[in-house]
Formats: sequence, structure tokens, C-alpha cells
Amino acid sequence: MKLYVGNLPHALTEQQLMEVFSPFGEVVSAKIITDRDTHKSRGFGFVEMSSKEEGEKAIEELNGKEIGGRTAVVNEARQREEKRPFGNGNNANKRQQRRF
Repeated sequence: MKLYVGNLPHALTEQQLMEVFSPFGEVVSAKIITDRDTHKSRGFGFVEMSSKEEGEKAIEELNGKEIGGRTAVVNEARQREEKRPFGNGNNANKRQQRRF
């Protein structure tokens, strides 16, 4: 089960995130999301637990609890929405209409 973990301290490492979740079951992976330009933590990440039961236990125990001095938000991760192309896709048609 994949979990979203928000409001994380910016100094928290992926290894520390794994350690926070490991008492609730097997942590398959832990990823802290970083800014692509500065490479600094964006304050949230994802943890994958090996089973739904372990994930639900982690949510129950950690949501609203303090992690590194901040109140964590932990819930089931939602499916990532498919990215649409930039704009509405009609830009080429508009450019051609302008060229008489």
C-alpha cells in the first residue's frame, strides 16, 4: 500500500522516514520529493508498505502525530493524474489561421 506523508521536516532523510514507518511493518520504499532546481525537500513524500493492513496501521498510528517537530499528515496515496499537454492543443491551428 502506498502512503502519502505530508508536512515533513525539510531535514528528514529517506532513511529516517523508513525508520519512522518500520515499526508498523515492512517498508518497501520511502521517497522524499525534492525541488528539481534546488534539490531541497518539498516537505512531503511517499512510503510503500508491503501490505494494506500494515499501511492502514501506519496511517492510524502516525497521522496527526509529530515527526521531527512537525505534525505529519499520513493517508493513502491517490493515483497520480495523467498530465495533459501544455495548453489546449489548438495552438498550431490558431497559428495557421493567422497566416493568410
